Amino acid sequence: MEQAAGCPAVGGSYPQKNAEILSSQYGINLFLAGLLLTFAWAVHAVGISKSHLLSYLITLMLIQLLWMLWYLCRSCTQRRLIRDKDTHAGARWLKCGITLFAVITLILDSFKIGYYIDFSNCLSPTEGIFPVTHAVHTILQVYFLWCHAKDVIQSFKTLERFGVIHSVFTNLLLWTNGVLTESKHQLNEHKERLITLGFGNITIVLDDHAPQCNCTTTTLCSIFSQGIYYLYPFNIEYHILASTMLYVLWKNIGRKVEHHQQNKTPFKFHGITVGMIFGLIVLTSTIAIVVVYLIQIGGSKIKSELALTMFYLHAILVLALMCTAGIVALLIYRLEDRSLDNSKNPARKLDAELLVGTAAGSWLLSWGSILAIICAQGHPKYTWYNLPYSVLVIIEKYIQNLFIIESIHREQEKANDDIKTLRIVTISRGSTLSLTPLYKEVYNGRAARESGGVPCLFKGSICERENDAAGVAKEETSQDNSLVMHSASDFSFYSRNSVTNNKRRILKNIAAFLFLCNLSLWIPPAFGCRPEYDNGLEEIVFGFEPWIIVVNLAMPFSIFYRMHSAASLFEVNCKT
Repeated sequence: MEQAAGCPAVGGSYPQKNAEILSSQYGINLFLAGLLLTFAWAVHAVGISKSHLLSYLITLMLIQLLWMLWYLCRSCTQRRLIRDKDTHAGARWLKCGITLFAVITLILDSFKIGYYIDFSNCLSPTEGIFPVTHAVHTILQVYFLWCHAKDVIQSFKTLERFGVIHSVFTNLLLWTNGVLTESKHQLNEHKERLITLGFGNITIVLDDHAPQCNCTTTTLCSIFSQGIYYLYPFNIEYHILASTMLYVLWKNIGRKVEHHQQNKTPFKFHGITVGMIFGLIVLTSTIAIVVVYLIQIGGSKIKSELALTMFYLHAILVLALMCTAGIVALLIYRLEDRSLDNSKNPARKLDAELLVGTAAGSWLLSWGSILAIICAQGHPKYTWYNLPYSVLVIIEKYIQNLFIIESIHREQEKANDDIKTLRIVTISRGSTLSLTPLYKEVYNGRAARESGGVPCLFKGSICERENDAAGVAKEETSQDNSLVMHSASDFSFYSRNSVTNNKRRILKNIAAFLFLCNLSLWIPPAFGCRPEYDNGLEEIVFGFEPWIIVVNLAMPFSIFYRMHSAASLFEVNCKT
């Protein structure tokens, strides 16, 4: 009987499982083809130019635009239907973040259009079509994610799987293109800096993709060409955030959603003053360090060594503070007895996997630096600071991942409204009588109708004054006998509540501090402050080209880790 009842469900799941497998394979092949085309352009393969790569990306964006328009039109015609929603997906703060990155991406597209106009005599038309198409794609995609990121698609599931997975890998390819373009620009600068540090035995060959013609307006060309590379970090974060939100949408297709009320968790500044102050101190000092680093590095050997030393000392201090804060938070969790939420949640599962997966990028770089320090024959003084820095990077991410993953899996506390008691004070015969009912009685909605002092309103029912003199006398006797018991019960409850609130306050301050620290540590590599390139020791041990390949592969994941950790810590702060 049980097997027969399950047969239709099992049989019906096979087509959907096949559609999921087929769509994922389609997306992977789409991505690999684009990745190979990107690599061929990067290494100047014969017969492959930038116009071929841009044509491929334009085609993918146009296909995604058609699918999103079809989905939006179909949603408008069915807007009266009640749709399932995944309340955990597409949080408002995440939508606001992707909107901010999208706005900066639109500025980047406008710079690219201006750059194309100034060099239109020697650039391919695709370099003018691409930013226009990308701008339209960005606007429509942000609107789509704002309106439909929470959707649990239950109709046209096979077609929608292909449309969503196409969008996921289109954004991944646009992210790859942005990472490569920005990395090539950074690499040219770092090659020149290595000479000032005395590494003259490294072959310096600049990879120049500059147009082979003169600019029509020199000043504007300089602004556009320099401004583009300062805006790329935001464009990179935009596409990786969009791909993760679309991936959650793809995982939710055909999913059976458990209908339960989710408590809203708004962000509040109250109670996190200490964490915010220390975090802002770290943020402002990091910005100052980055500015000084970019000015000093490459100026001379002494200035470059001082810049690297300054960077390492600052990073060591910040990472040590972050490790300490993470350990304190984990110790508080060990003292609490709260169960974990093991319900199915694609967004939460993806968050945890991304934290560990992207942390592997910086772990790879850190172990490479440690190995280089151990194996190198000569050690400039500043390279010794790289050893504690690399060790702390490994430890800090290990601790932080534990804290974030446990935080997002812990069951949220029930709404306790801080104090779930009802205290009524009434003046009777010249004395103040406390008519506080027991905590358990109030919590379960059973307020004792013992008082005869004044009328009170509780849960919509009116407790009227009883005029029975015998009832009043009985109430007074009962009040006298239970006064001590109630006071002891209230004191015990308030003590427990105070301890719980203190723990929550500490955890919220730690989450706020770590949130700002991760934003601070995102800034240096995103804007060109990368000692993995500049100290030169790894290039001597591993060779210039092999180490640069490792850095270029690992650095994007390391940069994304910091932004993703900041987003996760913001959520932790809201939930705590």
